Amino acid sequence: MLTAPRASSQLTRCIRHRPLLLRTFASTPKRPASNYFKRTLTAARYTGYFCLSATVGVFAIGAGFFVHDAFTYNDKHVERVPVSPLALHPERGGPKNLPVVRVLVDDEEDEEHKKLATKPRLIIVGGGWGAMATLQSLYAGDYHVTVVSSETFTTFTPLLPSAAVGTVQVRSLIEPIRKVIARLRGHFVQGKAVDLVMSERLLEVETVSSDGKKANLYIPYDKLVIAVGSTSSTHGVPGLEHCFQLKTIADAQNIRRRIMDNFEAASLPTTTPEERKRLLSFVVCGGGPTGVETAAEIYDFCQEDIMAYYPKICREEVSIHVIQSREHILNTYSEAISNYAENKFSRDGVDLVTSARVGAVTSDHVLYTVKDAEGNTQQHSIPSNFVLWSTGIAMNPFTERVTSLLPNQVHKKAIEVDAHLRVKGAPRGTVYAIGDCSTIETSVVSHLLDLVNEADRNGDGKIDYAEWEIMIPRIKQRIPMAGDHLSEVKQLFDLYDSDADNSLSLNELTQLLIEIGNKITSLPATAQVAAQQGKYVGKKLHKLARQREVMEANQLPDGADEAVTKPFKYMHLGSLAYIGNAAVFDLGGHSFMGGLVAMYAWRSIYWNEQVSVRTRALLMIDWVIRGVWGRDLSRL
Repeated sequence: MLTAPRASSQLTRCIRHRPLLLRTFASTPKRPASNYFKRTLTAARYTGYFCLSATVGVFAIGAGFFVHDAFTYNDKHVERVPVSPLALHPERGGPKNLPVVRVLVDDEEDEEHKKLATKPRLIIVGGGWGAMATLQSLYAGDYHVTVVSSETFTTFTPLLPSAAVGTVQVRSLIEPIRKVIARLRGHFVQGKAVDLVMSERLLEVETVSSDGKKANLYIPYDKLVIAVGSTSSTHGVPGLEHCFQLKTIADAQNIRRRIMDNFEAASLPTTTPEERKRLLSFVVCGGGPTGVETAAEIYDFCQEDIMAYYPKICREEVSIHVIQSREHILNTYSEAISNYAENKFSRDGVDLVTSARVGAVTSDHVLYTVKDAEGNTQQHSIPSNFVLWSTGIAMNPFTERVTSLLPNQVHKKAIEVDAHLRVKGAPRGTVYAIGDCSTIETSVVSHLLDLVNEADRNGDGKIDYAEWEIMIPRIKQRIPMAGDHLSEVKQLFDLYDSDADNSLSLNELTQLLIEIGNKITSLPATAQVAAQQGKYVGKKLHKLARQREVMEANQLPDGADEAVTKPFKYMHLGSLAYIGNAAVFDLGGHSFMGGLVAMYAWRSIYWNEQVSVRTRALLMIDWVIRGVWGRDLSRL
């Protein structure tokens, strides 16, 4: 408490300095409380508008969904659907006297199907990337389309490694083929193509009835597209019956069951340390995209779910091994990407065994050999209860049968096709092959005589430089992939003109063409190649269907594809791979790699490549569920 004299002195000082205080307060900007409240009310009002609009939007979408769902429940009655007697009791014929299905059971069910029954018959064998791309490029009304496949659905194979550990569900990767062909009013036959009668244009299909009995039949065709894919190459390694493959939905499901069984058995208190170590040892044979992505998915599964829900000793004992025959994993990608992936796996503790050969696989071990610094071969063994075999491709039985029917088919892994994807040796313009089951011819010398006949204007049996310039576009037309090796026209001519007489003899020309053919690299067996080939064939068949009358009027033979389309040319759009919460992109001359940002870019590309809106929605939901609740650990 202030005393009276002291309070009086302070009051005197305040009065003395009153002008200064007044000037100070006067210079301070005034901020009325009303402005603050106005801004607060404005922010609150707009926040309320946003919340209200969001709530109304959610209710509107929900109401629209329920209304749509209500209209899907309806009573549809089908009465007296017409069926041709030939569909129920087909005539028999062909070399094996089998039923010839010239009429299908739904060919006469409505007027549209009746019109299509008169169109040329197009059969597509297979349900993979090439087959789906062909179907999506066709137009309704072009052909009487029939798809023959052993599976009733098409599979988005690049995400099978994710399905193998439960990152996504298998239902999110498949689309029923009948839904895909509904736009074309096409037909579906579940069966396996086993033989081909090219002289009578009959495809032999093996079907299985509900009681398990097999029955074969013939389906006639006017045009046939073979897109049956490939199988894994065994390389003569014994014991592959103990390995898993990853090409189908069934493979992914089997792998998931084995992984879950291994972790459950490893969690038992009665499991010995040696057995636990073997159960939790995962071996991947092959350092390509499939092998690398599977190893990465298993690592993610251990880091994110095993750590959270299983005994910690399980995670401690996990070992992941990738055995690669080459010096680097992802060896078809750029060197920077291979190094990045190897460094990522090294940090994650994934064991990379490069320059190694798998010698044998047993029920509990993987045997492989490597060479030491002195060149001596050393054998090693990895105990394991899970082995994935992902090394190279080989022909499936139907592909082998087709190549055996044609004497000029000499390729050991695929059906050889020309630049228009027509099967070499088959009746021209009737049989096409696309995707992993095919390979485009790279031998230029096989066209030697035709090239000489077209270019040798003076008929002396030699090719001078002017005639060589005429021959160049002819070579590019037959073998488009040779174009990259024919840029230096004059230098090539001079290089192989050994006697310097300004002309190429047949021997010199043969040697030149052989060297060009040896430099051409076959296209890789990837989904990207199959999809581009499928689109090419689909568009080509559409043009042939629309210009059929014009071609007939001009007396162009069936199979004159050159009249409507240019040869197929592959455009590489880049390669990508997932390496465990990170991804790599090889875009030809440029490479992009990184962590979560790259991973989300990888997801975006695969999400956009889905066959339907339904699978896009399911895939997005799966990724959200994994992020919020983790993977499904159920063993189904």
